[in-house]
Amino acid sequence: MNGKNLDSVSAIKQWSVERGLDKSNPDKQLIKLQEELGELAEGHNKGYMDQVKDSIGDMFVVMTIYCQQRGLSIDECIDSAYQTIANRKGETVDGVFIKEADKQ
Repeated sequence: MNGKNLDSVSAIKQWSVERGLDKSNPDKQLIKLQEELGELAEGHNKGYMDQVKDSIGDMFVVMTIYCQQRGLSIDECIDSAYQTIANRKGETVDGVFIKEADKQ
């Protein structure tokens, strides 16, 4: 992640600490994440780009706080996901990547 994103992650973590969210139940963050995903889907389906942008940002905030609550680093989670896909082979069909291992 670039320096600006790292500053944003630090600011999000500090914001959550100031409000006691860092020690709250992570189940609540999963519920919030699902709500934000619904808003993203609505914005996508209706072509509301401001709502899409806001929802993606909100989802990042929620995921950052969830990681904080679980003792994880959002950066490490992103890096782990990238390492999983980095050398993955497959093909894109109708805008969806199909892993070679999933082809039948």
